[in-house]
Amino acid sequence: MELQTSTSIGEIVKKDFRAAAVFERYGLDFCCGGKKSIGQGCAEKGIDPEKVLSDVVKLQNAAGRVENFDAWEIDFLADYIINRHHSFVRSQLPVLSAHIRKIISVHGERHPELFSIGGHFEGVQAELTRHMHNEEHILFPYIKRLIDIRSGRFPKQAPPFVTVENPIRVMEIEHEEAGDAMKQIRRLSNNFMPPEDACTTYRVCFAELQEFERDLHQHVHLENNILFPKAIELEKQVNS
Repeated sequence: MELQTSTSIGEIVKKDFRAAAVFERYGLDFCCGGKKSIGQGCAEKGIDPEKVLSDVVKLQNAAGRVENFDAWEIDFLADYIINRHHSFVRSQLPVLSAHIRKIISVHGERHPELFSIGGHFEGVQAELTRHMHNEEHILFPYIKRLIDIRSGRFPKQAPPFVTVENPIRVMEIEHEEAGDAMKQIRRLSNNFMPPEDACTTYRVCFAELQEFERDLHQHVHLENNILFPKAIELEKQVNS
């Protein structure tokens, strides 16, 4: 695709997910803020957009296989999100929660910011647990049902939430709330940089938090910028 400063950040990552690493390096939000153009995002950060574009082009010209998530059928993509990202979140939540409690008990007196980190993470844990349940039991099954309706395997039936845009709007708000909480954790942890007196668990915990945030960015991007827009368009098709 031809890149310009008016091109949206999410659209670039949708076509080549490797670009996410470039945007993360510059602190540009490609998931919840993916609708912003490169120009707008860079202006807000005081970054030269031409430098960002140059780095993205260099990456796109590099050899290597690129997974085109945008080409996947949305039922397959929904299953991938559950199997890859929801599974990761469920496996990491109790591990991170235990590690945060441990470093608070040992280091909290010298590093009181850990209490705030723990509070933000508790919010993320509660938010994502409820969020994933609603996606897996309400939103994603309806999206798959839309495919059955389109193919004629199932008759048209009005959903209890009137239109798929309503639960999607809620999911996007929750994505933003979880993302904001992780930004606060990043700020409080000095970009996940443990202090000099940090023990091994402290260092492991911060590395785990950084990986958790990275996975959350990928997770939200696949939903906000690919799955949800396609689900809205599919519903319009079956109702036309």
